[in-house]
Amino acid sequence: MASDIAIETVQAVRPSGVLRALTQRTKPVINIILKDEDKNAQALSYTTLDKIEGEVSITAPSDTSFDSIEISFTGYERTYVEKLSTAAPTSTKTFAYRPFLELKQPINAAASPEDQVVEAGHPYKLSFMFVIPEHLLPQACRHAVDNDHVCEAHLSLPPSLGDPLPPGDGKPLMDDLAPDMSTVSYAVKVRITRNRESDGKPVILADIAKKIRVIPAYDEHPPLNVQAGKDNDYSLRKEKDLKKGMFKGKLGRLTVEAMQPRSLRLHAPRSESSCRVTTMATLNLRFDPAEESAQAPRLGQLVTNLKAATFFASIPMREIPSDSAAFRFDSRRGLFVETVNLSSRNVGSVQWEKHTTTSYADRVNSVHSVSSAVSIPEPSCAYIGKTYYTSSIIVPVTLPENKSFVPTFHTCLISRIYLLDFSLSVHTPGTSVTAPIMHLKVPVQVSSERNANAQPLISAEEAQAIAAREADGYFSPRSFAPPSPEYTERAELVRPAPQITTIPSRRVRRNHPGILF
Repeated sequence: MASDIAIETVQAVRPSGVLRALTQRTKPVINIILKDEDKNAQALSYTTLDKIEGEVSITAPSDTSFDSIEISFTGYERTYVEKLSTAAPTSTKTFAYRPFLELKQPINAAASPEDQVVEAGHPYKLSFMFVIPEHLLPQACRHAVDNDHVCEAHLSLPPSLGDPLPPGDGKPLMDDLAPDMSTVSYAVKVRITRNRESDGKPVILADIAKKIRVIPAYDEHPPLNVQAGKDNDYSLRKEKDLKKGMFKGKLGRLTVEAMQPRSLRLHAPRSESSCRVTTMATLNLRFDPAEESAQAPRLGQLVTNLKAATFFASIPMREIPSDSAAFRFDSRRGLFVETVNLSSRNVGSVQWEKHTTTSYADRVNSVHSVSSAVSIPEPSCAYIGKTYYTSSIIVPVTLPENKSFVPTFHTCLISRIYLLDFSLSVHTPGTSVTAPIMHLKVPVQVSSERNANAQPLISAEEAQAIAAREADGYFSPRSFAPPSPEYTERAELVRPAPQITTIPSRRVRRNHPGILF
């Protein structure tokens, strides 16, 4: 598996035409046929541990000698960031290309053409079989990262993204909410080469690639640790003062809170399940009246949107991207956000529950606890310590069927995250004044299921044997003898020179001996 990232800067002023040779030697014809391509409409979609089986057919119009035939399964990601020039009507595009997966099929010598010559008109058939891996090899991510969590995410197999592929069942292409600037592609490739007599360099006689769609299995991760005031992209709690009317006093203060819901779990590509992908989110509300006689407000419209954010860069990313502002104003990185409307409904029938006292249990049972979705929010800054009202709204979140969603993932160049945008309007009682709409931005993960019929790469017995061998190795005796003379005779201890720092003479305040403040 290669992980080198190729970066190229192209100035897009006027595309130049490429003249091709008018006369070319006739090339062999290569066809790639997948095993279940005609039987299943979704045969071009695979998930983790699925087998990609098929056959390669090679036919030449004339006798053609060759030196090698390669059948491989590859995966790569490609991005570009466009920077507009203010001095001239031109733009500069910086491209980045990273191959992260390459599996090669051993060629059966018995099925290969004899004497390495493809005879004219004689079809040759070669079988292949690849298995979608669970993880990438460590060398797939060799750049510097901020922590091990980032490296682990970059070594996960990414899903196909931004590469239009026909679904195979006659339906139109579905949008996967990705921009043209980011692409993740997989393909089965066949290449026939012959070494040049002058310098032995391989020359491609014929090559072909058949793209497929890969949606790897992604497990649900723990909820994000959203810190108030630091994560500008998320907002799990909002407070707002409500007024009695125009030029009147305050009615009270409304608090709306939410926590990250369970993930939206996609079905396996060839799953027979017809259930919609759904999860449940809960909005917890609290109203602290300014006076004991004040009544809780009437809720209005609740609009739920799903935002898909695609981060892309022309340089390797050291961190898990979360700050959208850092990507919007960086010439080497970019951000594309697509909004999908999920639902809009009236929640005016939601009832409020009146409380006369508060207790310590109410405070600890806040929205920050992940043990329960329905909880009482913390008191607002306007709480006077007496009566307050609480309510909760259960919001079903269902993915539309006219879009193609991919799991939440992070690679060296591309990241895809999702968040739920809740907009709630409130009406004060007895007036026609509509309070400003309250917005919550809650993170949500999109995960994906595994194929129930997929066989693991190793059996349970083999996994137990490996675990036992590792456990035995932990208790095996070890030698702590001094190194042999061949490693110590020429050893030399180099003592670094002391570093001396000159501090300008100035008056300092000493609060503790040896510490400058």
